[in-house]
Amino acid sequence: MRPTRIDIIDYGMGNVQSVRNAFERLGCEVRVSEDPSALVDADALVLPGVGAFGEAMNNLRERQLIEPLREAVLNQGKPLLGICLGMQLLADSSAERGSYSGLGLIPGQVREIPVVPGYRLPHIGWNDISIRLPEPLFDKLPEKSAFYFVHSYRFECDSRYVAGMTDYGTDVVAAVQRERIFGVQFHPERSQRKGLRLLRNFVDFVESVG
Repeated sequence: MRPTRIDIIDYGMGNVQSVRNAFERLGCEVRVSEDPSALVDADALVLPGVGAFGEAMNNLRERQLIEPLREAVLNQGKPLLGICLGMQLLADSSAERGSYSGLGLIPGQVREIPVVPGYRLPHIGWNDISIRLPEPLFDKLPEKSAFYFVHSYRFECDSRYVAGMTDYGTDVVAAVQRERIFGVQFHPERSQRKGLRLLRNFVDFVESVG
């Protein structure tokens, strides 16, 4: 049986190498690519990201990745995992430094986390997760597992898409899920054993539907 092939989409704004290293530790075959045609033969896609929403969407557009990505996910049924900014890009729109359209893969909007006394933006550090949808991402992970966050904006969506929440003086969606589309606001590749467990769960899901 060949290893699961994970395609990490490189659009110039991702922490690509650390994500690649994490999946390779799990025994996956990993390809980092900005080639739209490469999306068709991957088992699953990963969309990492660090930076601003508008710039990210512009980079995806310039590389002609938006429509092939939507085709692969919506019509071909390829599992997708968005990480940090990559999760936010799944939304319909963002109000970060303007107004921008997203990929529209999970209904929702991205807005700045409200400033709460005693809390600062960006939100940087370890936070516990309250699990709302245990499977597949949080399978075998205990309630209140801690993951590493770096962000100032949050994904706002209907509760049916929320897989996990965290508290930063206010409720913050930590993970989203819609059929084969997943997103995590935190960085599993920087979250030690629990982060690797979550990525393992994603790979297991990919193998179960492949």
